[in-house]
Amino acid sequence: MAIAKLGTVVMDCPDPRALAAFYAEILGGTADGEGDWVDLKVPGGQSLAFQEAPGHVPPRWPAPADSQQFHLDLTVEDLDAAETGVLALGAKPLDTDDRSRAWRVYADPAGHPFCLCAC
Repeated sequence: MAIAKLGTVVMDCPDPRALAAFYAEILGGTADGEGDWVDLKVPGGQSLAFQEAPGHVPPRWPAPADSQQFHLDLTVEDLDAAETGVLALGAKPLDTDDRSRAWRVYADPAGHPFCLCAC
């Protein structure tokens, strides 16, 4: 029996509204909230929340001496099309060495790593 049920994944960032808008463009859904906390209700998926963190320091990836903190795996049907979309929204590629893999690594505008994974 589980002790708890996962509620919301919360990401620290310098601008909650902007980061929620970035993920809303990728995942769909609507952002709700102002100021230091914004919720993103994702259709058929887990909710994400974005919390203002003054002095936010983005994780470094890859950096064996530093923690990446966490990352999101986002499932897509077409890696190339999804890559074009996330780059247009402001994502930065973190790993371009092997284009034959079924996944690619990026950083969101606040520096959190995420992967696009072919389904």
